[in-house]
Formats: sequence, structure tokens, C-alpha cells
Amino acid sequence: MLVQGVRPVTVALDAVDRSGLVVDAVLHDDRPSPSQWAQDVVSRAVASGATAYELSAELLAELAEQEQDRPEVVLVVVQPADDVARLPVPADLLTVVLDRPSSPGNVGSIARSVDAFGGTGLVVCGHACDPYEPRAVRASTGSALTVPTVRLGSPREVLAWVEAARRDLGRVAVVGTDEHGEVELADADLTGPTVVVTGNETRGLSSAWREACDLVVHIPMTGTASSLNAANATSVVLYEAARQRRRVSRGG
Repeated sequence: MLVQGVRPVTVALDAVDRSGLVVDAVLHDDRPSPSQWAQDVVSRAVASGATAYELSAELLAELAEQEQDRPEVVLVVVQPADDVARLPVPADLLTVVLDRPSSPGNVGSIARSVDAFGGTGLVVCGHACDPYEPRAVRASTGSALTVPTVRLGSPREVLAWVEAARRDLGRVAVVGTDEHGEVELADADLTGPTVVVTGNETRGLSSAWREACDLVVHIPMTGTASSLNAANATSVVLYEAARQRRRVSRGG
């Protein structure tokens, strides 16, 4: 995958030592006076084992899909394997499953929220956009590189992982999100191990996921909007889970 932007690039290089992320190459443009930051990035990447390549500014911008704001440096990072063994199963499990997402920007924003609110993993399920596409990585501001993310082809594969997690943890609640959900979000117990399922931006949850959910929650609306977009709705659910868990940890 291609990684660009000050924060995502910095996160990627930090992850080389922390989690074994592999930077295969560092691409830099041919400007005569690169910034000190760009020079430092190239040095760090090469020191980690990456190969440096100089490209024209035009070609680098085209590769990065950034014609307006042309990057100085782009990292080529090896994508992690789509292996469920990479998904942690801690006692405070909080994994998000995206059912057939179509917007890379939404996927990246959700990865950022998973990171921010104590989530433990992200699963992209079914016919979906690429969670490592440049727009997704940019929208995640680097979280796509640190949140364990796995792509699986069907709900059946995800549910097999959920069942294995239940054998370890005893209870794992599968909670869907939908504007017509039967339970208001604040009334749902999200303090235990939880898998949050968010449906496609246009079509919502598939029938397979509706049947698999232990409950489906809705976020109450007070204005004329009937729903939030997938990224915003998932962020609200993750925040509520984090809020409930903080309250329990404080004895409230």
C-alpha cells in the first residue's frame, strides 16, 4: 500500500520497530531542495531496509492520486496478511465489522475511530472497497497502519471467528447499527466483549448480518436527518462503548 502525509508516514516508520511493519520502498520526488522532513524520512526508511527511488514530481503525484497537493515522499508498505489470527481477542474486545463498505474515506475514518476509542480490530467483509487504498489510509491519518485490519469474504468467515472468541471469552455480543434498530444505543450494554457491525452506506445491513446480530441499535435523531453516515454512526457507537467501559472501570 502507498502511505503519504506527515502523520501517516511518521506512524508507518514508528511501526517498523514497534510492530514489525515492513516498508518495501520510499519514493521521493526530484526537487533540488527537499525539506528536512523528507530527507529524514528517506534516511529512516533506507535504514529500515527500504529501497529509495527518485521519481518526477508529476509521476509521484499521479501514483499518490494527489494532483493538487503533491507529496514529497511516499512509502510503499507491505500489506499485512488477511488472517483472522491477527485479530486480538482480549477481555475488552471491541471489534468493528464493516458489511460491504464502498467508500474508502469512510473505512479510513472508521479505522481512526477504532484507534481513538479503544477498539481492538477492524474487519472489512464481503464485496468491499480496499481498506489500504490511498484515500482510506489518508482518511485514517495513520490508524490504518496500527489497527489490526482483516478482509474476509463472507459473514460466515467472520462468525466463525466470533464463535472461536466466544469459546475463549464466554460471551461476545454482536451488535448491529441501523436507523430502525429495536434498541436505543444508550440502552444497549456494550461493556462486555462486543463486535459492532455497520452496514453498507446505501443498503445498510445485509439480511445475513441482521440474522447474526444479537441486537440492532439505533442512534436517536432530533433534527430532520434520519441517519448518520457509516463513519459517523460507527464513531458514535464506539464512543458510547468507551463511555460505558470507563464508567464501569471507575465503579460508576
